[in-house]
Amino acid sequence: MKMSIQMILNAKAEYGVPVKIYTQDVDHESLIQLRKMAQLQFIHSHIAVMPDVHLGKGATVGSVIPTKNAIIPAAVGVDIGCGMNALRISLKAGQLPDNLSSLRNVIERKVPVGFEMHKQVKAKASTLSPLDKKLKLITDKHPALKRMLRNFDSTWQKQLGTLGGGNHFIELCIDENDDIWVMLHSGSRGLGNVIGTYFIERAKKEAQHRFGHVPDKDLSYFAEGSTNFDDYVEAVEWAQEYAFENRREMMRLILEAIRPLLPSFQMTKEAINCHHNYVQKELHFGEEVFVTRKGAIRAGLDEYGIIPGSMGAQSFIVKGKGNPESFCSCSHGAGRKMSRSKAKNLFNQQDLIAQTQGVECRKDKGVVDEIPSAYKDIHQVMANQSDLIEVVHTLKQVLCIKG
Repeated sequence: MKMSIQMILNAKAEYGVPVKIYTQDVDHESLIQLRKMAQLQFIHSHIAVMPDVHLGKGATVGSVIPTKNAIIPAAVGVDIGCGMNALRISLKAGQLPDNLSSLRNVIERKVPVGFEMHKQVKAKASTLSPLDKKLKLITDKHPALKRMLRNFDSTWQKQLGTLGGGNHFIELCIDENDDIWVMLHSGSRGLGNVIGTYFIERAKKEAQHRFGHVPDKDLSYFAEGSTNFDDYVEAVEWAQEYAFENRREMMRLILEAIRPLLPSFQMTKEAINCHHNYVQKELHFGEEVFVTRKGAIRAGLDEYGIIPGSMGAQSFIVKGKGNPESFCSCSHGAGRKMSRSKAKNLFNQQDLIAQTQGVECRKDKGVVDEIPSAYKDIHQVMANQSDLIEVVHTLKQVLCIKG
């Protein structure tokens, strides 16, 4: 059975726009959050909500928000350009060493995780120099940004090619053909966070008179035509570019780290590199609009994307169907079904060990909040979006590194 929109809030659009949801599994708080967002007067057509939906800071995770003449910085959030990178290499599962801890160790030595950064700048000048030029234009207009990040210039450069913490990860996976994939999840690191935070605060201070009532401070917007709007678009595009390069650089370092331990290999599939927290201009229902995807990826016709499951679950390489009702989008993962603090109360280290059996990964108390049971069932999430994407490869993790 094909699954599509399963719930519509505000269907008659008496007050604001409809909210079209691709699942029945939505928590009460998210529904409140979505109803508020639907009241904004600059939303184009409707809001689409992906099946991995859950409560988010600023805006609901899993929401796709098309806006005309305005952008909501808190909907984009602070991990600007957070997303996935995956590539397939020319090795079969049988060519991996029996004990994967040696691979895990070399990757962890090469790629700083959590709050760590590189001791020296690792990225090439050809990557850094265009980023540096564009960044200077931004910090000249907003010098306060430089005070928000310690050792500003060296930090953003030394964090290029680093993982960060939270749900960010590096994985080795095996697909249905026994082929090996390297996959990672990361964003725009410290500077992206600073840019997001800075502009969210600016939006909250800005008089919201252009488009009537704003039901929540978190939905404060910048209106097109204002200096803040232009500056935000410029800064957010920079952070998205930085996030993209961060993932590319990290992938380069990972391949460099594992090569000496494996038979010689090439890349056999073009790398997929996609954001799932971002904003960009797109054409929908005949109009050019800004589309904010908060925990959703673009799934245009025949476009490839990556949908990771939780640690120890399956992940998917998918191809978009270009579904117009979803604004050509699909889910960005399984989606949490409980908060981090709730997961820590409900589960312990023993549960984590049991649920990540067969995966080489951290199994200490520090990552209990990332236990598979804290997430929705990825298979149900995938079934709910069969209208939006088709599955090209099904991946099973064998090694996972968390920040």
